[in-house]
Amino acid sequence: MDSRLADPEPLALGETHTVENVGSELVDYAAYASDIPLQEAVRREGAGWAEAELSDFGALTGSAQHLALGDLANRYPPEFDSHDRFGRRIDRVRYHDAYHELMASSLRAGLHACPWSNPRPGAHVARAAKYILQAQVEAGHGCPITMTFASMPTLRIEPALAALFESKILACDYDPRNVPAAEKQALTVGMGMTEKQGGSDVRRNTTTATPVAKAGSGQRYRLLGHKWFLSAPMCDLFLMLAQAPNGLSCFLVPRWCEDGSKNPLHVVRLKNKMGNQSNASSEVELRGAEGWLIGEEGRGVANIIQMVALTRFDCMIGSSAQMRMAVIQAIHHCRAREAFGARLLEQPLMANVLADMALEYEAAVALTMRMGRALDRREQDEREALLFRLGTAVGKYWICKRGPQLAYEAMECLGGNGVMEDCIMPRLYREAVINPIWEGSGNVQCLDVLRALTRAPAVADALLSELEPALGKEISFDRHVQTLKSLLANSADAEFRARDVVGRMALALQGALLLQHGPPQVATAFCRTRLVQAGHHYGVLPADCDAGLLIDRADPWTLPA
Repeated sequence: MDSRLADPEPLALGETHTVENVGSELVDYAAYASDIPLQEAVRREGAGWAEAELSDFGALTGSAQHLALGDLANRYPPEFDSHDRFGRRIDRVRYHDAYHELMASSLRAGLHACPWSNPRPGAHVARAAKYILQAQVEAGHGCPITMTFASMPTLRIEPALAALFESKILACDYDPRNVPAAEKQALTVGMGMTEKQGGSDVRRNTTTATPVAKAGSGQRYRLLGHKWFLSAPMCDLFLMLAQAPNGLSCFLVPRWCEDGSKNPLHVVRLKNKMGNQSNASSEVELRGAEGWLIGEEGRGVANIIQMVALTRFDCMIGSSAQMRMAVIQAIHHCRAREAFGARLLEQPLMANVLADMALEYEAAVALTMRMGRALDRREQDEREALLFRLGTAVGKYWICKRGPQLAYEAMECLGGNGVMEDCIMPRLYREAVINPIWEGSGNVQCLDVLRALTRAPAVADALLSELEPALGKEISFDRHVQTLKSLLANSADAEFRARDVVGRMALALQGALLLQHGPPQVATAFCRTRLVQAGHHYGVLPADCDAGLLIDRADPWTLPA
């Protein structure tokens, strides 16, 4: 027999290789106690009283069980049923149980209500910090939470409607049933502004509103038209814009009528979005749907803009949270992984990238929490009101705009593993592009800044007074502010230059906060990169930067002594 045909020597059965030098899931960490920049901002901006509660909530949001909910809610997106099996119109969206658990945890924590139900100094700061922790787990369910929170100032314009619904809107409970508001103890609120022919230009809305009996504030109207985007269609109430006889007006539209019948607010389809998968965004048609007029006819934009200002603030919160999660995922991986004879975390080039991303989060959370303090104080302090008016548009533009590039850089730190759909990084990347567009794109924010500067010149004074205390601490910051002043003084081609000017405003505000309140090494690194380098990209910190300090301040496993 040919020896070449003989049976080979049997191979030993077993593993082909040893699994080593790989990462692990980032779970069961203290999400608040390890976030040094957030802790410092909470104390600085007046919410130190909330730290024990934040620490407890951070233990929840960093737990394996809670983090798994974010994965499940996006892995199994919502499904829409227009009719039941007998042919009755129900307009029902079915969510995975994980989505409902996330909604319940946010509502129990008061993310929709605390500053309104328990107003106190620092209430908005505390709520923003808690929201940053929850938004790291999952972004999509935050949409109805944000809209419910942001609806209160607009709803309170109409005292009778506030008296009818406020207690249920502020209830720290969750009732997802598709039943009339009168049968529920807790309600959520959505918003419908944009239409396909207008988008951000809501003056082009064609949906009409006709009085049912008599016209006027608090009266019932019938709405006929459509909304191209209506997020969270399973909310119980919706704030909407429609053309009344005397102009564009704001209405509160319930999902069910007072008599218990289905309001003809019909969902056409759910949007097929690239991100925000857990959240059911929809197109709807209003086929004579009933709604109550809020305020006067023709004052729709002025009335609903109070809600929009708060949803834009929450975009700052959400993008800051996504930055935080992306950075700690990268640090966690690089602490475990070795290449070329050393841990990635210890290699200078990788340390530069990680530290630079951590610095971006430091600046984002500092500005976001400062706007929380301005929101807390705007009723008592005109300068704080002006700063919030400008700072939310500036911050929404800049922080949200910086998020996608940071998400990509963090993904790259994980190499090929970072693009695998069974890890969180692709979800973070897809989510990062949502906030820059929602609640007004970058151009809309810049136009809003120009509008604020034109209509209320004192807005510029509020900005400059916020920067003043930081002058003299870093020459690059002083030069940046001087250039900004020159640009603000020149009104020629203001719209064409708006992105440049608004970006400089954001950097000036962030630099001022870090120079006044951050460790000197952090402030110096920020100013000598963001304020000096043209077209900054991550991983270009100067050689004398203390990268180790920045990484330690962001490390999810670093706890204060």
